[in-house]
Amino acid sequence: MKTLIVEDDFTCRFLLQKLLGCYGPAYIAVNGKESVEAVRTALGGGEPYDLICMDIMMPEMDGQVALKQIRQVEEDHGIRSSQGVKIIMTTALGDMKNISQAFHSLCDAYLTKPIIKTKLIDTLQSLKLISPAMISV
Repeated sequence: MKTLIVEDDFTCRFLLQKLLGCYGPAYIAVNGKESVEAVRTALGGGEPYDLICMDIMMPEMDGQVALKQIRQVEEDHGIRSSQGVKIIMTTALGDMKNISQAFHSLCDAYLTKPIIKTKLIDTLQSLKLISPAMISV
């Protein structure tokens, strides 16, 4: 599973990289602008991401805008959102406005911080990114 972690906070990036690194390579972007470019580059090279964990509150471009732009990049490559990268919003914002906006922009899941390992694993399983046999303790 090739993952892109989009997070401006070092501690959150480190935690997600530790949790997800055992399932495959975990790359980093520190803002939404970098994430859109990373997705564009990966698709252009024929090696798309399987998962993106995206924060919302970030400098330069927030996660909500980046989510929309990533789905547009996929569409430009002929990829429907249901066939594209799985995007989990990982954010401190748990209000209905942000949650609704993220799902309207076609995120696949929404987890509020602090990220709980069991919830993340359950979400990865529900998105069919990992199987129970792959779970590391």
